[in-house]
Amino acid sequence: MKIFKVILIILISISAAKSDAIYNLIKIPNLEIYQLKTLNKLKYFYAKKPFMLGIDKNIACEGLDKEKYDQKYKMISKNFNRYSKEFLKKINLNYVVLCGNLSISGINTAGIPDNRMRTLILDINFNKKYFERAIHHEVFHIINDQHQNKFDENKWKKLNKSNFKYSKCSTCTQKLDLDTYNKTEGFFSEYSKTTPSEDMAEVFSHLMIFKDKINKDDHILNEKIKFIKKNLLKIDNTFKF
Repeated sequence: MKIFKVILIILISISAAKSDAIYNLIKIPNLEIYQLKTLNKLKYFYAKKPFMLGIDKNIACEGLDKEKYDQKYKMISKNFNRYSKEFLKKINLNYVVLCGNLSISGINTAGIPDNRMRTLILDINFNKKYFERAIHHEVFHIINDQHQNKFDENKWKKLNKSNFKYSKCSTCTQKLDLDTYNKTEGFFSEYSKTTPSEDMAEVFSHLMIFKDKINKDDHILNEKIKFIKKNLLKIDNTFKF
């Protein structure tokens, strides 16, 4: 019995040490290692218990059973594997945190990028209709945060019709629909119309998922696609869409 207690104490200590190490690395509590050995060197963690982040604790996400993560990991890794380790290094992304029902200030979101901590938090419970596209949408925010000088919002705005105006912020509007328009007219989705950065992220995510379905007759949208491609290739001239 004494031997069993000693072994149990050692195992608990090792587990606590791992949790502390993860927290020291990316400042998110209640995480466990999911996968560290990947071709592009991305490291995956998952929330075993709920966590809250931010000065006002306004970022929240639920912990889930590991089986839930297992169900989504193949799809998630397939999409992230499209990014080489060299490209991920250039955009400063090292860690992916998986959790459920992610929200910020009570508003559900697919992901939260943190360029400073080289981390992307991803909600595996996000609407499965948009889930794969959302992965690339959030990756673009990481790209943009690291290379803002290459994605000038004023230049982007000039690609739209002169009478179009974006919202002040992505949560200052009811334009939240992520469905892809049948008739694009310069925008892939209603959500594209919220802010320039969200518009760019929607263009990038559609390029990554629906490249062969893009309307070649939409002049504005094709100019936006050229803008994204040109500046992505400045970051990494081997990048493949």
